[in-house]
Amino acid sequence: MDWGTDLWDQYDVIEKHTLSGLELVDKYIKFVKERTEIEQNYAKQLRNLSKKYSPKRSSKEEQECRFSNHQSFVEILNEMSDYAGQRELVAENMMMNICIELSKYLQELKLERKTHLSDAKKAQQSLESTYKQLDNSKKRFEREWKEAEKAAQYAEKTDQDINATKADVEKAKQQAHMRAHIADDCKNDYAAQLQKYNKEQNQFYFTHMPLIFNKLQDMDERRVRKLVEAYTLFADTEKHVAPIIGKCLDGITRAASNINEKNDSLVLIEQHKSGFERPSDLEFEDYSQGINRASSDSSLGTPKGPLDLLGRNKSKPFWLFKKSKPAATEDFGHLPPEQRRKRLQQKIDDISKELQKELDQSEALGKMKDVYEKNPQMGDPASLAPQITQTTHNIERLRGDLNKYEVLQNSQLPDLKHTLHIHISHFCACNCSRGLQELGVEENHSFDDDFEEEDPSTPIGQCTALYSFPGSSEGTISMQEGEVLAVVEEDKGDGWTRVRRSNGDEGYIPTSYGTIALNK
Repeated sequence: MDWGTDLWDQYDVIEKHTLSGLELVDKYIKFVKERTEIEQNYAKQLRNLSKKYSPKRSSKEEQECRFSNHQSFVEILNEMSDYAGQRELVAENMMMNICIELSKYLQELKLERKTHLSDAKKAQQSLESTYKQLDNSKKRFEREWKEAEKAAQYAEKTDQDINATKADVEKAKQQAHMRAHIADDCKNDYAAQLQKYNKEQNQFYFTHMPLIFNKLQDMDERRVRKLVEAYTLFADTEKHVAPIIGKCLDGITRAASNINEKNDSLVLIEQHKSGFERPSDLEFEDYSQGINRASSDSSLGTPKGPLDLLGRNKSKPFWLFKKSKPAATEDFGHLPPEQRRKRLQQKIDDISKELQKELDQSEALGKMKDVYEKNPQMGDPASLAPQITQTTHNIERLRGDLNKYEVLQNSQLPDLKHTLHIHISHFCACNCSRGLQELGVEENHSFDDDFEEEDPSTPIGQCTALYSFPGSSEGTISMQEGEVLAVVEEDKGDGWTRVRRSNGDEGYIPTSYGTIALNK
């Protein structure tokens, strides 16, 4: 079955059907274009979303990224970025393989359809022209035949008229004969035109138009097959990226399964363990004991508990929630002991790696210089002098830094045992003396005499606090910004200076937290 045979008389239907098919192709192209725009916008929004929540380059973010749950979130963001890339690939493939290709094919179909319809119109016009010639020939034959009949009747009437002359009769007969001859010619012409029209009409309906209709049918079927390919490609484009998208989703699942809450807790401990001991209980200060105090006790002043004598301010106990952080220092003296040790070790490792690179560079430059000296044509040894000098300078600088941080690492917090022993002995002596008086036993003042002979350390300078320091660890003393303290022991290279308040409280503070002015 074909259009040329079964739809030979449905030209208008075929014309509308083929036009509708081309409009469907154009509509599908627009549909896919809008789909690609949606995919591109979706991919762009996904990328912006991943970028928005990606960790910034800061110390806080770097520390948080050491936790597995933070690392997994970063991996999820990376997978989402890859997922966005696949959506972009879908949009690109649809645009290239469907929209652009189908648009070109649509233009070819439009041109082909226009050609076929033009051929059909030409055939129709040719048939109509032949029909007009036939109609004109028919009308002429009809007209001439009527004229011939009139001429024959007039000749017969003239011949029977007794009054007509022989010349009139002869003339009428000649006229009738001429009209009859013209009518015969018109008849023959009409017959020829009719034969021509019938032949052309037969070719029009059985050859030309069926051929054109079949070509239009073939064109329309090819259009349908092309649409089938485009429809299939629409799905295949998604299927092509489906495995990669599946890997992205598997990566998200894998990132979630990699989270280890126990390890995160250990990482937090590793990052923030201070190494300080928990504060001890506060001592009970019984001021009522001063009523029966002996005169010898008054010479020692009001006894103080060990924590007070070590610089712990009783009005400011150890707080878990600190409102301010000390400023960072190059020697990491602002950090607790445990964290300071780790940061110093990390700094030493970094410097060692950099130093090794410079040493390798120096060795390579030395070998290159030897090669240039042995083979001058390969290069000038003097051209390497600036690089060698710079590398040597870098090595010396790094070795100095390495030595400095190794000294800081090997140094320990000041030994407070001696100070603690003196103050505890003082405290015990005062209380023992009071107990002996209550029992009526004469006390031995030899220990007190020895202790009184030890004058407090003479201040060797003055310290003005640049920052507030909580003094929460044992052996340290708190201070407020701008407070002036007496220096009784200068920094021994460990980053700590021993100071004393006007009320006698002593303890250690970070050297970098104050301005030290020693007496000359």
